[in-house]
Amino acid sequence: MKLVIFGATGTVGRQAVQQALEQGHTVTAFARNLTKLDIQHPQLRLAQGDVMDSVAVETAIQGQDAVLCVLGAGKQLKSTIRSEGTQQIIKAMQQVGVRRLICLSTLGAGESWSNLNFYWKYVMFGFILRQVFADHQRQEALVKSSGLDWTIVRPSALTDGPHTGQYHHSFPSSERNITLQISRADVADFLLKQLSNQSSLYQSPSLSY
Repeated sequence: MKLVIFGATGTVGRQAVQQALEQGHTVTAFARNLTKLDIQHPQLRLAQGDVMDSVAVETAIQGQDAVLCVLGAGKQLKSTIRSEGTQQIIKAMQQVGVRRLICLSTLGAGESWSNLNFYWKYVMFGFILRQVFADHQRQEALVKSSGLDWTIVRPSALTDGPHTGQYHHSFPSSERNITLQISRADVADFLLKQLSNQSSLYQSPSLSY
């Protein structure tokens, strides 16, 4: 499959690029600074650009089978790049006729708020990451109203643990028997599995150990 990954140099993005190549996909990695992506592969294409540049985004999406959006803002707590960048990606997909979108969000968004404990609800998302969380909520609303064939993936807190392939997913909002942690490598694993998972269309599966 031909896949473009936006946010390819981020912590989840790099994992997604590497695993997608290992699975035999042809990957276009889109990012502002591709020198951060220390991966070489004959099936890897590099697209340097700003996600707010509509021409660059449309060019990268043209001819792809699917789009993986794993945009992040690093340590910036007031950035709106997730929602604004996703909006640019959606517009470009609509323009060129690419329909499959898999978008990274966060556990706690939407109905998954009930999965969180007191600390995540009222300290992290209620105070420290309040604006980050609001941006995720806006991002999800844009995806859901896009008219595209979307899947939103909501992982719990990200760690640098190994790629295990063993995790809980698609659990109900009433689920409490989860650690509220998952490795970035396993998030990438689950994101890529959605490429061939038709049952995840128009769904927002949650993800955690």
